[in-house]
Amino acid sequence: MNKKSKNPYYHIAYWILVILVITLVFGFSWGNKTAAFFFVSMLLPIVLGTSYFFNYVLVPKFYLTKRYAKFAFYTFCMAAISVYIEMLVLVISYVYLVNLSFQSLNPNAAQIVLLAVILYLLVFIGSFLLMLKQIAENRQVIHQLIAEKEKMKKPFLEIMSNRKITKIPYDDIVYIESLSDYIKVVTVSDQIVSKEKISNLSIRLPDTFLRIHRSFIVNKERIKNISFDEVMVDDVLIAIGRSYRKAVIESF
Repeated sequence: MNKKSKNPYYHIAYWILVILVITLVFGFSWGNKTAAFFFVSMLLPIVLGTSYFFNYVLVPKFYLTKRYAKFAFYTFCMAAISVYIEMLVLVISYVYLVNLSFQSLNPNAAQIVLLAVILYLLVFIGSFLLMLKQIAENRQVIHQLIAEKEKMKKPFLEIMSNRKITKIPYDDIVYIESLSDYIKVVTVSDQIVSKEKISNLSIRLPDTFLRIHRSFIVNKERIKNISFDEVMVDDVLIAIGRSYRKAVIESF
């Protein structure tokens, strides 16, 4: 399963695969695929609700915020309620089968409980893997924030220009242009040339700067207008590179 809402098709494909595999396995075991599909379909909505509540409510709200006691308590409550509802659905489904005299759809109760256990096992394996992914992503975000904070400790860009170190306040920078073997930093009052590489600068600059072209980095706080293929920084129009267009659109 992928992260929520990034691509719902992964979720749909995952649960379709679960239904098919469980139906086939228990269908062959019971000698009745219809019965297996019936019980899987009855239990799956509860399993789905349990899975998504655990992954997208309990984990981010309690586990990732290190409120472990509440996480354990609510996880226990969720499991108890989920199992209770599942047992209730199984009882109702058996009553439904008896009333309609569906003798061919009547595997024994032990096999139905085993089906429920396997469904939950699949859910919690998927949930555990997704939780590990969410933790890794959370740590990555923290590292990015720490790195960004370190960049912002110095409110200026240090570059070598005319054989001396020049400090340029971030707020004064309009854009940076790469010209062959050197770069030009355009400020509100000056233009400073350096032998720096633009790729090195893009790593050192805070996220108030955005690379919009292989040859241009702009100060986002000085952008006046933006279109599909151009950005106006102060009074200068700069083209957006095709390979950078998606990142520019997502940034705004």
